[in-house]
Amino acid sequence: MDLNNNVDFIYTDWSLIETRFDPDKIHHRETVFTIGNGYLGTRGTFEEGYSRATPATLLHGVFDDVPIVYTELANCPDWLPLSITIDGERFRMDRGEIISYERKLDLRRGILSRFIRWRSTGGKTVDLQFERFASLASEHVTALRCQIKPVDFDGLVEVQASISGYPENQGFNHWELIDQGSISKAAWLNLRTRNSRITLGMGLGMNVSGAEASVIVTNPPGYPTVITSFQATSGQAVTVDKLVTFFTSRDVENPVQAAQQELADLPQYSTLLKEHSLAWEQAWDKSDIAIEGDVRAALAVRYNLFQLLIAAPTNDDRVSIAAKTLSGFGYRGHVFWDTEIFILPFFIYTQPELARNLLTYRYHTIGGARRKAVHYGYKGAMYSWESADTGDEVTPRWLPPNDPYGEDIRIWCRDREIHISADVVYAVWSYWLVSGDDDWMRDYGAEIILDTAVFWGSRVEYSTKYEQYEIRGVIGADEYHELANNNAFTNRMVQWHLEKAIATQDWLREKYPEKAKELETRLQLTLSRRLRWQDIIANLAIPYDPNTKLIEQQDGFFKLEDINLADYEPRTKSMQTILTIEGANKRQVLKQPDVLMLLYLMRESQEFPYTLEILEKNWDYYAPRTDITYGSSLGPAIHAILASDLGKTDEAYHNFMQAAMVDIEDVRGNAHEGIHGASAGGIWQAVVFGFGGIKLTENGPVATAHLPQGWKRLQFKINWRGDWHEFDLKAEGTNMETLHNSNSNIKGVIFDLDGVLTDTAEYHYLGWQRLADEEGLPFNREANEELRGVSRRESLLKIIGDKHYSEEQILEMMERKNRYYVESIENISPKDLLPGALDLLEELRAAGIKIALGSASKNARPVVEKLGIAKHIDVIADGYSVQQPKPAPDLFLFAAKELGLAPNECIVVEDAAAGIEAAKAGKIIAVGLGPSERVGEADIVLPSLENVHWQDLQAKLTDLILQPS
Repeated sequence: MDLNNNVDFIYTDWSLIETRFDPDKIHHRETVFTIGNGYLGTRGTFEEGYSRATPATLLHGVFDDVPIVYTELANCPDWLPLSITIDGERFRMDRGEIISYERKLDLRRGILSRFIRWRSTGGKTVDLQFERFASLASEHVTALRCQIKPVDFDGLVEVQASISGYPENQGFNHWELIDQGSISKAAWLNLRTRNSRITLGMGLGMNVSGAEASVIVTNPPGYPTVITSFQATSGQAVTVDKLVTFFTSRDVENPVQAAQQELADLPQYSTLLKEHSLAWEQAWDKSDIAIEGDVRAALAVRYNLFQLLIAAPTNDDRVSIAAKTLSGFGYRGHVFWDTEIFILPFFIYTQPELARNLLTYRYHTIGGARRKAVHYGYKGAMYSWESADTGDEVTPRWLPPNDPYGEDIRIWCRDREIHISADVVYAVWSYWLVSGDDDWMRDYGAEIILDTAVFWGSRVEYSTKYEQYEIRGVIGADEYHELANNNAFTNRMVQWHLEKAIATQDWLREKYPEKAKELETRLQLTLSRRLRWQDIIANLAIPYDPNTKLIEQQDGFFKLEDINLADYEPRTKSMQTILTIEGANKRQVLKQPDVLMLLYLMRESQEFPYTLEILEKNWDYYAPRTDITYGSSLGPAIHAILASDLGKTDEAYHNFMQAAMVDIEDVRGNAHEGIHGASAGGIWQAVVFGFGGIKLTENGPVATAHLPQGWKRLQFKINWRGDWHEFDLKAEGTNMETLHNSNSNIKGVIFDLDGVLTDTAEYHYLGWQRLADEEGLPFNREANEELRGVSRRESLLKIIGDKHYSEEQILEMMERKNRYYVESIENISPKDLLPGALDLLEELRAAGIKIALGSASKNARPVVEKLGIAKHIDVIADGYSVQQPKPAPDLFLFAAKELGLAPNECIVVEDAAAGIEAAKAGKIIAVGLGPSERVGEADIVLPSLENVHWQDLQAKLTDLILQPS
């Protein structure tokens, strides 16, 4: 499995940047660029639309009936549509010519942006800058901004901002239109779900700045639209802001009125953005994880945490986080054990108020758990494997096959995967242990623990033959075996659950006797029931062999046909797909950790059967038999933690990155269905409990770090009993003063491109020479030397000299020269890197130094990709990044800011006088490459990067600082 196969992305500490649009990956990227705010989530579709796109905005709790899977989150009206027409031609990514493209998800501020330079079929070029966010400060508000700047024309521009009232869930429309209208140049829409009868109200407004613009509202049925038009001028930007509000009948009595009022009361876009950014700053202050020395991992961790944060309900304890969060149609918005076991720890330790909301959902849906228990002939509360708004079982009983002649597939999880009731209790207990929230435990948690214990008392069977209690006919955590007796994971979790139920009852009797009496009466917690729990605890079958230290996954597992997964490599499918359902049932192959999952859950408390020796024995047996690549996405993060415990650092890191990149790089090929929420939660646990080695003691959490190779520093904080504990963990033997050189304090290096990392000067020269010849302008190689480090426009003006050209002609010549250049660099490859460049980049990456490109070229990104060094570059600042080119310092200051560094924490490596001047103007240390007559003003002068090492540069920087002033 290739974990680094995505050349379309650039990773920085806080931003995921897409440098190329690939229509074949459109659905994957829609998932990747999902934004949200805990009330709603919106997939990353384009504002102008695109063929085959699957736009979706999903709101927590808005379920509606659907065949086979019973109920699903209803795709809500699309708030994104923004149609831009340039002199009669509509902008679309699949029309005209895309000259430049970049899409960026800013995780720090929760903002998705996109820049496109687009040329219409009529030859008119326009710069479009899109920006959108779902307000974390005001959960009912979404905002979208588009800046439109003609490059080479003056003309009429029309913008239509709409709400599409015809959303679909993969062909199924859940909504019926009630009404729509307009008020004060704003529009509104009112719909209702067809079966659950949830009413939705939406408001739509528009503001235009930078031009005289008219605004009108039109109301095609189900598609309210606000339209503006204006005369645009070349080089002048016009800004269009679109604001949309959402309310449902789950929130307020009159959703339409609430949406209208919220829209009318909204401040300007800039104020909304400021409030939203502040809310994200506060969220990250609690939840951030900072990694130094591995930018790809640092970004991946923050990305996964971002996706969890935007899925967590801030003001609603009647909903929970679904397996695919609010990012796609996979699993239809249903809630699994994923939330309690994988996702909740992140919130318990960093956002306990959100954890409380998620757990209270299980209290509100305990009625559904009780109805399920009655249906199956049991007592108490039996939580559903898949849950939605009521807690009733919504796992499909049957699924149709992909093969039109195949048999329907029976889904046994609804009947047999019953460990979820213990999983919910495990999360309840963990929350109480960490938060100390006695009030919640008394009012909500205790009832969950006790009534699910009642269920187990009725579900467990007694075997007179073996004189033990058993649990037969279940599916354990490993779902490849669909009819297991005495599954070790299930049985031990039930035993543990009953132990905690007795402890809970004793705690209530001591601290809240009235509440204890009330629950004992209502749940019929008789003495005989408590005695049965104690008997089950003492005599429940746990298939553990004290001689071998092995735990048999279920009765007869060791007698199944053994398997060597290596015999099936390479592969791109799960072992169940290869072997068939029945074939996997008959073999010792696991979809995901089962015994190892049990050991992980008992690891923190050091309860039976966890010991390091038992872990090692069972790891050696089960890890090689687990389909960790294409089985379940829940497995890799857990394997990473346990491998880290066992000192298997490389294996731990591999599993960790497999989980961390599952969505960004579509490791499993199914990211189009939505974010892997459980894997995202597992990432937090892998970093904090695995690499950070956090253990809980009576005096609070302590850390024993075992960081992956290359990680220099790991920082995070966790909340324990209301107090924050901050951890700053360093690689073994690393002195932070030497890591960042207390003398130079350099944390980032900004490289120019041409003449530094590669030499495309010849291609530039040939492009300029061809243009000059066509225009009859004098030009030669000597004149070309004066263009080093100079922007395209300034270069052209130097060549033109005193000859007069109109602005339109200048722009046309610039584009013509660029076409010549782009044609000539088509065959650039890694062999075109200058000597020493790659070695230095790798040394800097290993040393934890951040790397930026600061090039005036507007073709820097494709050149970097062709050179094969994109993975080494954290930030690209190019000709599109700033207005003022070198020798102004703007480009380098922009690069430093994007790296998250101060200018004095960076150095610039340049080969041109203009670049040296720019660095000095920005108060950044300049390293000049080339003859002193060209770069002599640099602080350090080197002939080239050949044989230059980071250690050598550090020494020169130290000498520079120690020189007398």
